[in-house]
Amino acid sequence: MPELPEVEALRQFLTEHLTGHEIVRALPVAISVLKTYDPPLTALQGHAVTAVHRHGKFLDLETDGGPRLVTHLARAGWLHWKDRLPDGVPRPGKGPLALRVALETGAGFDLTEAGTQKRLAVYVVRDPAEVPGVARLGPDPLADDFDEARLAALLHGERRQLKGALRDQSLIAGVGNAYSDEILHAARMSPFKLAASLTPEELSALYAALRETLTEAVERSRGVAAGRLKAEKKSGLRVHGRTGEPCPVCGDTVREVSFSDSSLQYCPTCQTGGKPLADRRLSRLLK
Repeated sequence: MPELPEVEALRQFLTEHLTGHEIVRALPVAISVLKTYDPPLTALQGHAVTAVHRHGKFLDLETDGGPRLVTHLARAGWLHWKDRLPDGVPRPGKGPLALRVALETGAGFDLTEAGTQKRLAVYVVRDPAEVPGVARLGPDPLADDFDEARLAALLHGERRQLKGALRDQSLIAGVGNAYSDEILHAARMSPFKLAASLTPEELSALYAALRETLTEAVERSRGVAAGRLKAEKKSGLRVHGRTGEPCPVCGDTVREVSFSDSSLQYCPTCQTGGKPLADRRLSRLLK
């Protein structure tokens, strides 16, 4: 799933390639992808893109007086830029193509989604706050005003485990399964540690890990073409998705806890005092 660093890189990429260009066609190929009907998707046509924004994991294309196109790529969605779009109108089918946006230059982008669970979402709205997922977002962890005191206030009284708290988009916007693993590894904390139990020293360590992990990931992705961002993300991960491999910090074996629809990875030596965590497959932690 694209998280804050990848979506921020897409925002930067689209800012360079879309700003000032007119949308001449916006075609839904999979009808299920469109979550709004007023304004219609066709209302984007004839308007130029004036800015590209990011709200957590949401991308937001602002136009010159027209509606805005907001999208969430979900778990298996992606954006594919094309300097020259194929001729003709794409036909609905069983393929991954969900939506196509064409510019007056002949360039444009496709939104695709792999797999059978279709969660990619596109909204055409007058204000991004009309999108429920945007309206309930917590603060952006890379914002200038997101300081240690802000994080302390967010976690105060949180009886949830840290892994679940970091992934809650209404608490902190943009962190998902992969980067929550990376942040907790950098902070040397168990994913099962209660958020409200942090000492002042642990809170400082978590804040530093949160900011540094996300900032470094954004910097690694800066200037990377949209088609290479997934590979760039994977290459920079230390523990997430690396079950059975040696921890790059201490050399211990990276372990995994599996759940019904996802998993987390961690290093026992760095994070849990050398003790493996119970693999509670029916845990409600990530729900």
